[in-house]
Amino acid sequence: MKDRLTICDTCAEIGKDPSGEAWASELQKVVLAKGFDIDVVTTSCLNMCETPVSFALQGAGKATYLFSGTMPGSDTDDLMELLKLYLNAPDGWIADARKAGRLRFCLRGSTPSL
Repeated sequence: MKDRLTICDTCAEIGKDPSGEAWASELQKVVLAKGFDIDVVTTSCLNMCETPVSFALQGAGKATYLFSGTMPGSDTDDLMELLKLYLNAPDGWIADARKAGRLRFCLRGSTPSL
């Protein structure tokens, strides 16, 4: 099973349209171009509605992370750095997230692997 980036496709700021699905489509292209072995999928609601846009990182035998308050488009480069860190961490634990830029401040929770 590949690692997975799951983006909420219903997240939206009040008065704005959801942007998660469009961001996921953009990210899928960037992930493929970079050769990252990760699936980019969407889901309807990650229960972080107060601080859109939310996403989760998970993988078999790896830690799971939940982020919110992200900004599609402007956070894409930081997300690519985060994915690189996650893909290179055998157990998913990222010891130093500074390369992930602003996203390290958007982390809302993590759980160890099962």
